[in-house]
Amino acid sequence: MIIGQIKNGIVIDHISAGKGMYIYNVLGLDKLDCTVAMIKNADSTKMGKKDIIKIGEVIDLDFDLLGFIDPGITVNMIENGRLAKRERLTLPERVSGIIRCKNPRCITSVEPELKQEFRLSDSEKRIYRCIYCEHAAQIENI
Repeated sequence: MIIGQIKNGIVIDHISAGKGMYIYNVLGLDKLDCTVAMIKNADSTKMGKKDIIKIGEVIDLDFDLLGFIDPGITVNMIENGRLAKRERLTLPERVSGIIRCKNPRCITSVEPELKQEFRLSDSEKRIYRCIYCEHAAQIENI
């Protein structure tokens, strides 16, 4: 299979196999007017299998959201057919507006205009804690 080279755009690489469509939907890539290629289960020396998304224009991406969904992702910015910038994502130290606190006594339950904010407390177990009430939110595989 041949998928053409991108002149200007973004390649989201090293996506864990099976998470590509989820990321495609979360980022709303179906609403773009440019070329978007989704490659599922591509062979990878390091990962065995991986997904790749190629976007035919430069768009704003939420790196915290991508790192939260799949911390091993690499985002490559392409300009004039060449790699201009590479970002290797990890779990973000803080996330805002991505997860909600499930503690019914949390201030965010009674003050809905407060932004839901969490800080990373255990990267191995992927546990985030609410900055207001310290309630733990363990992030399962998405």
